[in-house]
Amino acid sequence: MKKVVLFAFNGELMCFIHVLLNALDMNAKGYDVRIVIEGAATKLIPELVAEGNPMHSLYNNAKEKKLIDGVCRACSHKMGTLKDAEAQGLRLLDDMSGHPSMANYKEQGFEVITF
Repeated sequence: MKKVVLFAFNGELMCFIHVLLNALDMNAKGYDVRIVIEGAATKLIPELVAEGNPMHSLYNNAKEKKLIDGVCRACSHKMGTLKDAEAQGLRLLDDMSGHPSMANYKEQGFEVITF
């Protein structure tokens, strides 16, 4: 099985949609795919659950399929969305000085793609 982790750094909503679409597409095609929300993208966490947000259904679909592996603890703290991530039950990733480690994913056989 092909293993891919998508690291989303960009905080633009229209960029993040491509992370969601690609993750859902890969999942449908049998990939073991994960999303890591990093950097400026952590500011989107509270926006994505808002029912009026056009990405709401895609985001919920990815969450329901357990494609979101977690959120950067340090960046979500800096962007003021740490409590939102916790409230959504998202795992906080901090194994590399407060940030998620790409090397750990590589060691597990994942191809790392950044957005």
